[in-house]
Amino acid sequence: MNAVTSTPSAPRAAKISRRSFLGSSATAGLVVAFHVPFATSALAQDAAAPLPEEINAWVVVKPDETVIIRIGRVEMGQGTLTGLAQLVAEELDCNWAKVKTEYPTPGQSLARKRVWGDFGTVGSRGVRQSEDYMRKGGATARMMLVQAAADGWKVPADQCSVSNGIITHGASGRKTSYGKVAVAAGKLPLPDAATVKLKDPKTWKIAGKRLARLDTVDKVTGKQVYGADIMMPGMLNAAIKECPVFGGKLKSFDAAAIEKRPGIKKVMRVGDSAVAVVADTWWRAKSALAAMPVVWDKGPGEKVSSESIAAILKAGLDASGAAVGTSNGDAPAAIAASARKIEAVYSYPFQNHATMEPMNATARWTPTRCEVWAPTQNAEAALAACSEAAELKQNQCDVYRMHLGGGFGRRSMTDYITQAVRIAKQMPGTPIKLLWTREEDMTQGRYHPVTQCKLTAGLDAQGNVTGLHMRISGQSILASVIPQAVVNGKDPAVFMGLNAGGAEGAIGYSFPNLLIDHSMRNTHVPPGFWRGVNLNQNAIYLESFMDEIALATKQDPLEFRRKMMSKNPKHLAVLNAAAERAGWGKPLEKGHFQGIAQIMGFGSYVAAVAEVSVSDEGKLTVHRIVAATDCGHAVNPQQIEAQVEGSFVYGLSGALYGECTVKDGQIEQENFNTYQMLKMDEMPKVETVIAASGGFWGGVGEPTIAVAAPAVLNAIYAATGKRIRDMPLKDQSLKKA
Repeated sequence: MNAVTSTPSAPRAAKISRRSFLGSSATAGLVVAFHVPFATSALAQDAAAPLPEEINAWVVVKPDETVIIRIGRVEMGQGTLTGLAQLVAEELDCNWAKVKTEYPTPGQSLARKRVWGDFGTVGSRGVRQSEDYMRKGGATARMMLVQAAADGWKVPADQCSVSNGIITHGASGRKTSYGKVAVAAGKLPLPDAATVKLKDPKTWKIAGKRLARLDTVDKVTGKQVYGADIMMPGMLNAAIKECPVFGGKLKSFDAAAIEKRPGIKKVMRVGDSAVAVVADTWWRAKSALAAMPVVWDKGPGEKVSSESIAAILKAGLDASGAAVGTSNGDAPAAIAASARKIEAVYSYPFQNHATMEPMNATARWTPTRCEVWAPTQNAEAALAACSEAAELKQNQCDVYRMHLGGGFGRRSMTDYITQAVRIAKQMPGTPIKLLWTREEDMTQGRYHPVTQCKLTAGLDAQGNVTGLHMRISGQSILASVIPQAVVNGKDPAVFMGLNAGGAEGAIGYSFPNLLIDHSMRNTHVPPGFWRGVNLNQNAIYLESFMDEIALATKQDPLEFRRKMMSKNPKHLAVLNAAAERAGWGKPLEKGHFQGIAQIMGFGSYVAAVAEVSVSDEGKLTVHRIVAATDCGHAVNPQQIEAQVEGSFVYGLSGALYGECTVKDGQIEQENFNTYQMLKMDEMPKVETVIAASGGFWGGVGEPTIAVAAPAVLNAIYAATGKRIRDMPLKDQSLKKA
């Protein structure tokens, strides 16, 4: 473990609420983030005094030619830092071998009028919603460095060129380096934004290439420090226990029973519903907490079970007054008048993020200053939470971001940061590291929402679809996290992948009559943004049902989809790319069968073909998945392939095993022995087809996760004749019908 020492105090920050920051960076990507204007007075010298080698907010060039690129987004294994650094370095024309990255703090960012943009790393937006202003930051720095060299030579800047961090004056052949002119460049005024031109992606030399990630060496050598690794002089450790029933309260605890144990420093109430023990080591804190008698007021949630939740959702499938997400024509009338009707009901359970690194944060509070070191996906929301819990102004607080040992949406929330500050506030001046147990992490999550879906299709005498009604009944994430985003009972995030249009997730099929609506049914179990969010179950519902229609009308599933999406060429292109690579329709090994699925989400078009076999005993083997993705621009093809592969690990884990059940109001799955993940020997061969068509920026980390499950489900039907409509597969028999 590496020691982490205090970071200098941040400059004055503007006041902003935790709620507004949560809203600005909702994982679903449906709440518009703050606009970040380029090249404004945000670089004022009186805010967050820049380093002497700072060219602008994005770029620092050291005398030894080291180039530091500052990044507002955070790294949690997805490669965002490397991808964004590639984009900046491309426009900067620097030596890639000299590039490093660093995180500015949210306090510094607010003091400089949010010059680094949105700090939320959610919704597969790390690259696609910061590429423009970051590329311009790199291009601006290049212009300033060249101008500084030209000024020194007393020649026009347009007579100079730059490559790999070396500036050359063409007429005289004189050369200099970025490191030698950095201080002079940083003193120049920013160029007019209108004069900053970005490179054509066709000319990219650093961006668009398969470059190794910048963080790999530190991770494999153990040098990388995560939040759970932090050590500080005088630091104490805290373990915490929240009421096991959501919405319950802490009634009482017997501190006297454990406070005489070795190393125990303090036992304290944390908020209304938790108790914590602080000790010299975390194990002593955790062990004492486990031994301490605690009495809970579990509240009305104690009566809730998985069965009672399922009954509430089932009632919503036929309830009146549902919020309409997508509609054209008159689907109910068309279905009523159809020659034939097909109907199916699907369900999707609660799922846990199950990050490898449990929630943690280290806080130090004094009456005039509060600092937090934490792995967070939303540093600005973390700063707001810190300020609120510390009862200090935001210019008296700051948050220092750590690389995340997994996020998947869970660390966009700030509950663990609030807890850490509340604990530290009761022990002024002492740094306190709060680390959740695995059991606390699993039972105090913000879970993938539970839903059911009823799909009804009308067909004419020739087997053509005349109308489709898709009713979703279940939780709303936004109603829980960002209630102001729910207008007239409609949570727009519910309809991911099912929208009539728009860049986030348009439906790829053309139905003459279509109705997709949502009957909101919230429970006491808090929902959260889980990698892929609502695209995951929506893809299962729609793509499984599309197969049901195709097979009921004796059509090949691929050809049926092609016919239904003839007016949506980008959807069709990735579908065809996946099918072609997978050899759809060609002979397979005996006992092997294929299934296909497609969807659009997070600005990208994705499709997959899964190849499976099922033994006579019902054992499933997923042999191969071919995935095609059109994310517009491919910043680093190697990272895209890694993200697709990783998304299938996550998606298949959810499809095969992912289920959180509720008994007596509590989540039953407390550790990985009861919440299983995909094992290495279960991982199929993954082939990624990058079908980047250019012209737009889509996400990568989340879209493909959604097609893993439906492609496998459709392949299972082909293998067994059994249609699985309830997740996860571990609860279903796959013995052939």
